Amino acid sequence: MAEWLAEMGTFLLQTTLIMAAAGLMLLIVLRSKESNEQGLKLHVESLNDQRRARHRRLRVTTTAQGARKKLLKAFRQEEKARQKAARQGKSDDQTRQKVWVLDFHGDIKASQAEQFAQEVSAVIEIASADDEVIVRLESAGGLVHAYGLAAAQLDRLRQAGLSTTVCIDKVAASGGYMMACTANHIKAAPFAVIGSIGVVAQVPNIHRLLKRNDIDVELLTAGKYKRTLTVLGENTQEGREKFIDDLENTHRLFKDYVSQHRPEMDIDKLATGEIWYGSEALAQKLVDSVGTSEAYLVERIAEAQVYRVRLEPPKTISRKVGLAISAGVEHAMVKALGVIDTAGWQRR
Repeated sequence: MAEWLAEMGTFLLQTTLIMAAAGLMLLIVLRSKESNEQGLKLHVESLNDQRRARHRRLRVTTTAQGARKKLLKAFRQEEKARQKAARQGKSDDQTRQKVWVLDFHGDIKASQAEQFAQEVSAVIEIASADDEVIVRLESAGGLVHAYGLAAAQLDRLRQAGLSTTVCIDKVAASGGYMMACTANHIKAAPFAVIGSIGVVAQVPNIHRLLKRNDIDVELLTAGKYKRTLTVLGENTQEGREKFIDDLENTHRLFKDYVSQHRPEMDIDKLATGEIWYGSEALAQKLVDSVGTSEAYLVERIAEAQVYRVRLEPPKTISRKVGLAISAGVEHAMVKALGVIDTAGWQRR
């Protein structure tokens, strides 16, 4: 039985790879036909309206059948009165504080940084001085230069005089924390992963393998430290020391950046590359409060007009196919790995 499950898992993986290759070819063909594809489109969603609609739906669903008609009529009258007040300029919605919500989900290259920069620009152009910007941030960090740029984009909000709150539900570590530290207030969920103020680099080297097989590699450079460590060539102690010096310098810049934005932190104690969970991070002054983004949004919706702002690419055929292929491949991979893992568990 275990062998059959393992074989089935292997078959599913092979099928998944074939499907992915076919889907990629189809995607390339479709993209070639969409050379005039439009740019990103701005979407603005009122979270107050969304929550109001959900509240009414739940009220109607949980009301006795005979009383629903009366309740629906009351909701329609309430909505008409609200819209009339808005047209006459008498609505409280127009005088309440506005809160703008942005989302950043970072990969190793901070690929969303360019889109995020445009969202930040849109908010800065329309927001008033007493408005608040909430950024729901999730990132475990990545490339130094990529997250340096992403952090600079988020920092533009504070430079523009806008109160900025970063909410971390899962993780803001390394480059993710570099972004978070630019906010006026950081709120983290109790078990969100925070910190990792450090720098890491890993370079494989196969020089000895090549040498055993009589393969020579010539690396030509101009400049003493143009290349310190290499994958193919023979690494020297001087090169290693220079590489470490570069890492230390990057770490120093990282520490300085965090210290500049959060001077109350003991940066020398906390910049060790360690991580803390949200409740621990509060004690270390890495964050300012503990709580989830959803709970904070509910709190702000009761006090202000809250809008979610996001830029999205147009829903072209190639994008729809690409998303469908991605979801299908991910599902198949998870299923195949589950089968293989089950087979391994049965053998133990």
